[in-house]
Amino acid sequence: MGYRVVIAGATGNVGREMLNILAERQFPVDEIAALASRKSLGTEVSFGDKTIKTQDLDTFDFEGWDIALFAIGASATKVYAPKAADAGCVVIDNSSLYRYEPDIPLIVPEVNPDAVEHYRNRMIIANPNCSTAQLVVALKPLHDRARIKRVVVSTYQSVSGAGKDGIDELWDQTKGMYVPGQEVEPSTFQKQIAFNVIPHIDVFMEDGSTKEEWKMVAETKKIVDPSIKLTTTCVRVPVFVGHSEAVNIEFEDFLDEDEARDILREAPGIMVIDKREDGGYATPIESVGEYATYISRIRQDSTLDNGLNLWCVSDNLRKGAALNAVQIAELLGNRILKKG
Repeated sequence: MGYRVVIAGATGNVGREMLNILAERQFPVDEIAALASRKSLGTEVSFGDKTIKTQDLDTFDFEGWDIALFAIGASATKVYAPKAADAGCVVIDNSSLYRYEPDIPLIVPEVNPDAVEHYRNRMIIANPNCSTAQLVVALKPLHDRARIKRVVVSTYQSVSGAGKDGIDELWDQTKGMYVPGQEVEPSTFQKQIAFNVIPHIDVFMEDGSTKEEWKMVAETKKIVDPSIKLTTTCVRVPVFVGHSEAVNIEFEDFLDEDEARDILREAPGIMVIDKREDGGYATPIESVGEYATYISRIRQDSTLDNGLNLWCVSDNLRKGAALNAVQIAELLGNRILKKG
């Protein structure tokens, strides 16, 4: 016996990935509903070998449904998530709306699975930001061994993090560079993204950081350990899918790079590709369509007594969004909502 599952935002990039991953991982689904806004009503989406038509999110009755995976943005989530929760349907939300509320669990299943028990507070579970999800998967096993004091992160984030509009803008600008008269001015991004990098994701805050950077700090503290100090610079790069991060870690205790490599090889959700030779490391293109967070370039930092550097790559539409949400649903099903 399986679950009755709802995908809200089923026509978007993340919603479609949620449907794909539910099918790939053979999540026990008895019935599935794909919801969208009225402008996308009736659009067909794929679920395994089935094709289903979207229903109207605005009029959908969540009564009797078990789990709803939301990929509709914060403003719509604010309206519809409480409706689903009040109807007894557990919401797993991909937006930023609930991540920082203390009574709502923020979950990465490889890192803090026990926190899922707190879903009962409001029948809502938050999914972390894409750049945070892959980072904490890498940090947690190392933190358990040597206690992390401080982390410095530089991100290289793909345009799919900005949705379909971001993908289209990179594609159109790239084509326009070679066709006179078809140049495309920036609209989704603040500056040209084709053949460029932009050190600006989300809005600026009073201290000069961006909201994306603030999210990584706040979420890492909530998911892993509030005592960790973290600073980051988040950069948009002309890559379609796959976020990369250069990570510098300072520990309380010494951790040898070889031991760190062994720890990461044994950690859940991680694939270590770390050969000190040409091509002996992971890049974003290798992560596309994969479940794993890839770790490479593990090495001591000679400027610190207890420091390590590493390179972290993951498919942001998967581990950074849809996969993590499905893993939360699996965790919820295995631990709490078991059906015989």
